[in-house]
Amino acid sequence: MLLDSNIIIYAARPENSELRRFIAECTPAVSALSYVEVLGYHRLSESDRPYFEEFFGATRILAISQAVLNQAVVLRQMRKMTLGDSIIAGTALVYNLTLVTRNIEDFRWITQLTLLNPFEDN
Repeated sequence: MLLDSNIIIYAARPENSELRRFIAECTPAVSALSYVEVLGYHRLSESDRPYFEEFFGATRILAISQAVLNQAVVLRQMRKMTLGDSIIAGTALVYNLTLVTRNIEDFRWITQLTLLNPFEDN
């Protein structure tokens, strides 16, 4: 499984203990883009920084390889989407991983991509 950046952020909230449990049980990976998006967020509080640094230290971070870039280009040629979403989706496709996101609608059109929203009953 590949965690979208929004899932990483939601997991940091105290009320999302079930999400943290889910993440711990499935031992997911993250895109290097999520590392930049989360730790590089200009409003990241200093109190949240240690949590995220520990999370990324314990998680497999997948590089934005040439194959991921090529897949992101193909996706953006097919349909208008953000650069970040194209790289996240491209990473999931290249590594053949289920994308765990709360933004299912942003990715639903990518038929070869398996999606999971952990906030919905599955």
